Amino acid sequence: MARPRAQGEKELFWIASSYRELLAFPERVKDRIGTALGVAQFGGKHVSAKPWKGEGPGVLEVVEDHAGDTYRAVYTVRFEKAVYVLLAFQKKSPKGVKTARRDIELVHRRLQAAREHYQMNFEAGHMRGNNDEG
Repeated sequence: MARPRAQGEKELFWIASSYRELLAFPERVKDRIGTALGVAQFGGKHVSAKPWKGEGPGVLEVVEDHAGDTYRAVYTVRFEKAVYVLLAFQKKSPKGVKTARRDIELVHRRLQAAREHYQMNFEAGHMRGNNDEG
């Protein structure tokens, strides 16, 4: 059973396998990314969050280093009532700091899926818990 949200807290959604991806991270990394997502749910921007290049405003990433590895979580705050986690991955790009093309394309597709979910569940008047038959 999900806990009730606090006043002003946006709902958090996980697109595709993003939750399972995050669960595979080391505990310390999960805690730090979870904290950043919690800040986002209340409309803030965590100090470790930075813009994700390529999708414009409202798409952010949290980068955490741990034991010589780099972990990232990409999420969007573009929507008034929800935060969507789009992708969580361990960076393994063979080209140094450059993000793999596959991950860039995956974020783009998952952002589209988040937009569709939001439109169906919030903008169309079908928000969860809304029992209006209007």
